[in-house]
Amino acid sequence: MTASISSRDLSAAPRVLVVDGSKVVRQLITRVLKTELPQAEVVGCGSGAEAHQLLGEGVFDFITVALRLPDMDGLELARYVREASPQVYVPIVVVSGDVDDRLHRRALGEHVTDYFDKSLGFQALAEFIRGYVRPESAVEGVVLYVEDSRVVALATRRMLEKIGLTVRHVVSVEDALALLETERAQGGVGADVVLTDVSLKGELTGGDLLKFIRNDFGYGKGRLPVLVMTGDENPDNQAALIRAGANDLVEKPVEERLLVTKLLFQLRVAQHLRAREETGQ
Repeated sequence: MTASISSRDLSAAPRVLVVDGSKVVRQLITRVLKTELPQAEVVGCGSGAEAHQLLGEGVFDFITVALRLPDMDGLELARYVREASPQVYVPIVVVSGDVDDRLHRRALGEHVTDYFDKSLGFQALAEFIRGYVRPESAVEGVVLYVEDSRVVALATRRMLEKIGLTVRHVVSVEDALALLETERAQGGVGADVVLTDVSLKGELTGGDLLKFIRNDFGYGKGRLPVLVMTGDENPDNQAALIRAGANDLVEKPVEERLLVTKLLFQLRVAQHLRAREETGQ
């Protein structure tokens, strides 16, 4: 894995790192993951220091972390992964049953991919992780796709429609904003996930679209996930996109399996959150 965006071959056996101070919890998570993902390698550890060492020794496809660890806050470990380890964009999910203010407000910071409520059960967690590391089944969902190259758009659209997604393609940020504004006026959002290039031919960039979605429309990362495609390998510029509200990044030229796995992961997370909101949980 490079210092910028992960290009690990996800056809390989997935490696999952489980970080939790409770040996019992680690065993429970490992047991259910091995049942749901028998080909996966599950590595457990009980502290942030142990996690630091493991991250330096090998690549992981997914990390679960408790909010509170014996030697540090789980969010501190997430920050370490983003800033100090080579695995900048590995998905990091906080697994916790704690109900404190920052979880209610989903104020987990820019380093955490998502929060998973332990009360939903470890079986649900296994299915959640499998959605990323083994996205084998077709899913339903609407993708708002912003790309000004007709050739690239055609190829990418075919990738997404092949797995059952509906694609609403526009060629500029201005068109995307008009679509979102129209949908909002009618009480909708307009898409389940946004996929946008950074560099576009209009006056506005993919970064501008991020700011409009997060600030002007007020859609959080769970309400409307945004996946950004970029050819810029500068880690500082990549980090700026994450801070601006991108859920994840995909390096260009796009590798089909990597794009699909990242997109389906964000889609499933958003659908899970909306389902919880609808049931009032």
